[in-house]
Amino acid sequence: MENEKPTGFIPPHGGYQKLMSYQMAEIVYDATVHFCDKYINIRSRTHDQMVQAARSGKQNIAEGCMASGISKETEIKLIGVARASLEELLIDYQDFLRVRGLKLWDKNDQKALEIREIGKRKDRSYKSYSTYLENPSEEVVANTIICLVHQTNYLLDQQLRRLEEQFIKEGGIRERMFNARLNERNRKK
Repeated sequence: MENEKPTGFIPPHGGYQKLMSYQMAEIVYDATVHFCDKYINIRSRTHDQMVQAARSGKQNIAEGCMASGISKETEIKLIGVARASLEELLIDYQDFLRVRGLKLWDKNDQKALEIREIGKRKDRSYKSYSTYLENPSEEVVANTIICLVHQTNYLLDQQLRRLEEQFIKEGGIRERMFNARLNERNRKK
């Protein structure tokens, strides 16, 4: 009986705090709040839009993970919304640099490579990037956040691919509900 498969159809869900994508999105959010408060007029629409795009990236990962037990479709949709919000934020940072005549780092720029190395650490946090995020140069700070957004988007792209594969292999809640009911009927026979 101990090895018998449970008849329930709602799998464990949540745990978004352990996802690298969520951890990175949280760093991006914190960095964006600090960046906007320092460099963007608080009364401007851009300030609010950038903070809300960063927030949407983080919050939609959490919401998608919490919905995953009931609806893979909702999870996939919300992770996609998180990805789209962070893409919008990326464009805002690129616009910030362009309209001010500041340099956008190439992906192989030495500083970009250093930031990517920090991203490989298991214990990374906002503080891990503080040398860059608290730099007096708005160019360095904006480019650092651009690197962080790229890393987060990469993780979300990987997450979406895994969710797609998982759905194809396991199906959604309707299949699980049907199989649970069928297993219960067979067990009673």
